[in-house]
Amino acid sequence: MTDPPDPNSASEPTAETCEPVWTFRGYSLQPSEFTTAMVHLFRAEVQRANVWRQRLDTTTNWAVITTGAAISIAFSSATHHGVIILSTLLVTLFLYIEARRYRYYEVWSYRVRLMETDFFAGMLVPPFHPAPDWAESLAESLLHPHFAVSSWEALGRRFRRNYLWLYLILSLAWLIKNWLLPAPAASWAEFVGRGALGTIPGWLVLLLGLAFNGALLLLGLLTKRLHQATGEVLPRYGRSEMPGLSSAAAWFRPAQRRQQVIAWIITDRAPAVADRIMRDMRRGVTALPGTGMYTHQEHTVLLCALTITEIPTLKALVQAEAPQSFVIVSPAQEVLGRGFQTLQEDEA
Repeated sequence: MTDPPDPNSASEPTAETCEPVWTFRGYSLQPSEFTTAMVHLFRAEVQRANVWRQRLDTTTNWAVITTGAAISIAFSSATHHGVIILSTLLVTLFLYIEARRYRYYEVWSYRVRLMETDFFAGMLVPPFHPAPDWAESLAESLLHPHFAVSSWEALGRRFRRNYLWLYLILSLAWLIKNWLLPAPAASWAEFVGRGALGTIPGWLVLLLGLAFNGALLLLGLLTKRLHQATGEVLPRYGRSEMPGLSSAAAWFRPAQRRQQVIAWIITDRAPAVADRIMRDMRRGVTALPGTGMYTHQEHTVLLCALTITEIPTLKALVQAEAPQSFVIVSPAQEVLGRGFQTLQEDEA
């Protein structure tokens, strides 16, 4: 004899009653399994971001050690000031290497911040759901990896953060070395003459130094307004979103949104194809009448807005339902509406 069922237990969802996140070839992924997979992905991306962060710190250490060694050698003996110039060139090489590593670091850092702000933060703030486009942004980064920050922005950001002070120290060291050693210069002409480097006259060395450092400062200023990189800053929410975080979206998105496309499907099995798109992909479909001008036969043209990560699914779906269909995929400048960017009226 079995015990009667508990009436309160019927309201508690189980693994069998929960709607699966997705199914594939008989396999189903439950919400708990999806969360576990996301946790492991988050840990993996954090680990990769930490590895590249350590590489950034290593490159900065190289530049600092080179600067300190060059200044020590230049002021501890009668060494020519060319050692400071050589150190400047090496520091510039390190700046280029660090900027390149910073671009790789931003790939993993972007994914980490995307999961932090849209997945994990969405679990804590009512109504407990992520932004509508975070999964597409993450999937695009995984399927089509690309640098989230340009080379110029990476150079400018690393220069402003670390290397500005190294270049300033090297410049001051060169000026002091030429002015005071081996004895204080008696005139401006003597100071300029001491700057000679081999057959290169001192005035030209001074001019090249000013031009080089001026170009670096200009690079730092011109790239200051570029914000493709996530950076190590606090979330940037609008004024209307600051009082309550429930409507706050992810604070960071790449300057270039994930690519959106328009699919035109010319088929004689429009109801079956449209039903599969709406059921499996959960995308809206619009049917338009069309006539083939070569055969003068009437066909139905299905119009569907998608993202670039959904194209393989659409192709497989159309091939399964109507392999004789004609599919055209064209890029869209912007898609507004449900499932894409929110359509908002301009404020007066």
